[in-house]
Amino acid sequence: MSCNKNRVTLHDKTFEEMIPAEQIDRAVAQVAEQINADYADREAPLFLGVLNGSFMFMSDLMKKVEFSCELSFVKLASYVGTSTTGKVQELIGLKNNIEGRHVIVVEDIVDTGESIEHLMRSLSGHNPASVEVATLFFKPNSYSKSIPIKYKALEIGNEFIVGYGLDYDQLGRNLKAVYVVVNE
Repeated sequence: MSCNKNRVTLHDKTFEEMIPAEQIDRAVAQVAEQINADYADREAPLFLGVLNGSFMFMSDLMKKVEFSCELSFVKLASYVGTSTTGKVQELIGLKNNIEGRHVIVVEDIVDTGESIEHLMRSLSGHNPASVEVATLFFKPNSYSKSIPIKYKALEIGNEFIVGYGLDYDQLGRNLKAVYVVVNE
């Protein structure tokens, strides 16, 4: 990985800064504010992060949540390189009892909706009281499912991005800002 202030090279691709860290932090704070208002009176909701990409969003979101909650993770895979495979693999499944509980799924990015649809179908079989989705990035032009995405930090186009938890073949997750590919 080579990096300067506004550009980063990961494997064979170059990316330019698209969303600075400060803008991401403000967007995360706005989502936390909405969630705080909606869940303050509910008993210990479960935040369910989708690995690997959601770890930074989940961490920063948890620092801004102002009520008792639990957190856990699942791991799904649907990407190879810069493209979705169209198939979702569950690599680490749900280990918590969510019957009668309020669950907030925390995603890094919702694009086609395949992963969310797969996860929601799986969670509904456990009889939760409610399930909502919080995503850092939402791609409305790619989204093809009917599941409502209640908490959207930032809406973006169909560009391929890295940073703040998102990767290109496992590189770039540690970047504080978000970068868009410039040489496809």
